[in-house]
Amino acid sequence: MTPYLIHWLMASVALMLTAYLVPGFQIDSFASALIAAIVIGLVNVFIWPVLMVLTLPLTVLTFGLFLLVVNGLALKIAAAFTPGFNIVGFMPAVIGSIVLTFIGWLVRFAVFGGHVVPDIYSGN
Repeated sequence: MTPYLIHWLMASVALMLTAYLVPGFQIDSFASALIAAIVIGLVNVFIWPVLMVLTLPLTVLTFGLFLLVVNGLALKIAAAFTPGFNIVGFMPAVIGSIVLTFIGWLVRFAVFGGHVVPDIYSGN
């Protein structure tokens, strides 16, 4: 259970840092970031695969670059369902998704050292 809590906290910290760095990407408080991390996870599990299938032809035509738009759209959807989490405009959502990915990677690398993707399922 502890690895899940650590991952949740790291995602929330990454969201706060992204809000600090990207204009138009707004989070009111750390509590909002905690809720937003859960909502983003739910959107990634349930909505992102549907978006991926619907936009597959464009993704193939653009050699995968359209996934940046899909990720931005997923963030906008998550922001719509989360109080205290706002994204003003579509470009901040796309840029925010890139920055969030990079910061999330850095935070996980800082916490887990050389193991960028920890094995959260084994409990180690």
